[in-house]
Amino acid sequence: MKIHSVFDPAFKRYGQVVEGLPDTVSELLEALQKTPLPEGTGYVPEEPLLQELPAAVEISEHCYGGMPVQLGWCNGHNTRLNCLEYHRDSEFNLGTEDFILLLAKQEEISEGTLDTSLVRAFRVPAGTLVEVYATTLHYAPCHVDADKGFRVLVALPKGTNTEKPDITPLTAEDKMLWACNKWLLAHPDSNEAKAGAYVGLSGENIRI
Repeated sequence: MKIHSVFDPAFKRYGQVVEGLPDTVSELLEALQKTPLPEGTGYVPEEPLLQELPAAVEISEHCYGGMPVQLGWCNGHNTRLNCLEYHRDSEFNLGTEDFILLLAKQEEISEGTLDTSLVRAFRVPAGTLVEVYATTLHYAPCHVDADKGFRVLVALPKGTNTEKPDITPLTAEDKMLWACNKWLLAHPDSNEAKAGAYVGLSGENIRI
């Protein structure tokens, strides 16, 4: 699989690099360095260490137009696709180390399934703030260096990825709902599928 840079024109349909917030980025990177680095992959929707920073206000104002936001992290080590998810809003990521995002587009889902041959890989350099569009399917980052792993900011509208609402499924999309504002397509080989997540990925469980 070819790994593109997020500065490559190919990234433009999936997201954009955010510039103009150097002080915010520096503050976030310093705090991210203090967060845990699991052997596997860990995720915290809202991290007080990040949430209490002045940078949290900057992300709210300049990335979400004043919407309430939560700043969390996805840290650890990973080489597999496993799942793809999407939200109703963009997600912003920033890493202390280079990391790789595996991405596809929501419109590429056909009859509830996405073929993993449509997935593209993008390398995000350390210290680069990126927006992943709401219609872009994404999941946990992959590490570039196994010794360093990854520490990645996950900024989202407040409440995202928290407890799944108790609803009666009515639409075709409802079966994919895995948490609040989180629609998930799992590969059959993934732990998420074994835990009952909707199996919506066909083809290879991509490994970087």
